[in-house]
Amino acid sequence: MSESSPSTAAAGLRIEPARPEDASVLATMIRELAAFERLEDACGMDVDTARNHLTGCDRRAEAVIAWLEGEPAGFAVYYRTYSTFAARPGIHLEDLFVRETHRRKGIGKGLLYYVGSIARYSGSGRFEWTTLHWNHDARALYSKIGAREMSDWLLLRMEGDSLDEFCRGDRATGGDGCRCGGKGAGHACRT
Repeated sequence: MSESSPSTAAAGLRIEPARPEDASVLATMIRELAAFERLEDACGMDVDTARNHLTGCDRRAEAVIAWLEGEPAGFAVYYRTYSTFAARPGIHLEDLFVRETHRRKGIGKGLLYYVGSIARYSGSGRFEWTTLHWNHDARALYSKIGAREMSDWLLLRMEGDSLDEFCRGDRATGGDGCRCGGKGAGHACRT
């Protein structure tokens, strides 16, 4: 799957998984996305974090990069989910970004196709993502390709001080955050 869909791709477009040596390019584009979304102050991405979390052996999500004639044009970051109602795995697209000079060339659609194909061929029941209300161009693209906005659902978030305060003393588990006694399949408690 190193190429985008022929019907959506600009000539010379190549989409492929990010490699550790792409960490600098990926970190730069993530910071460009933060600037586009007016969230520069919230962006903590750097080269080491991109290498460790998005391209290395201890990755927490997957990243793909769109290269147009050898130049980095955009990226997508996604991770695997699970739907208890669908009783199937899914894919959540965390970020999709195309550099301003490369927009309207089918790159965003190519990135969606690439990650959507991963969802489809891995047996996922859902391919989901969020977008900002004010990003009308993105919303128009998503509607055009058949995605529907789920207005019944609200995104909820806890981070930083509010998450720390909520978990301080962790009354529900006795203090260390572990509910499985170290025996659960996904045990990752850190004390």
